[in-house]
Amino acid sequence: MSQSTTLSLAQRIVEADERALEESYAVYGPMVRRYLRRFVGTDEADDLLQVVFLELWRSRDRIDPSRSLEAWLFGIARKRAIDQLRRHRHGVIPMETVRDLVGEDGERFVDQVSWAAEVKSALERLPVEQQEAIELSYFADLSQPEIAAHLGIPIGTVKARMARGMRRLAAIVEGQEFR
Repeated sequence: MSQSTTLSLAQRIVEADERALEESYAVYGPMVRRYLRRFVGTDEADDLLQVVFLELWRSRDRIDPSRSLEAWLFGIARKRAIDQLRRHRHGVIPMETVRDLVGEDGERFVDQVSWAAEVKSALERLPVEQQEAIELSYFADLSQPEIAAHLGIPIGTVKARMARGMRRLAAIVEGQEFR
């Protein structure tokens, strides 16, 4: 989707055009759903998707039509996924589920969780442009052309940001961060 189409869609939502909401759901719904499924289950992702678009509609007076509608949606999705995960934090997890997740000894699972936390921390230390490109690729499951359209930038810029970001990410994780 082109930047001008995105801007007009955002402007129409601000102006309370219900068809614009339907169009945004058709265009961005699948991407947002894939993003949410990475954090919560499929059923919860479907429910949260509805919440995200309801919140988009209810907060339309705060949307800046000159900025990315996709970024606004992914921001809402991220917040709702975090809220959902926090609600589950205090629940009791059956031991059978834990055994299924970690296997017999659990050591591999602990290593994976530790590694994921280290990578997440390193990712947060990247410049915003590089972090955004990498997150859209790996967490929103977007291709480089989709990222370029999403951000309204040339694909070459997306490739450069991702390449630089991945090199820097590797250096941070390996403890050889460069400035």
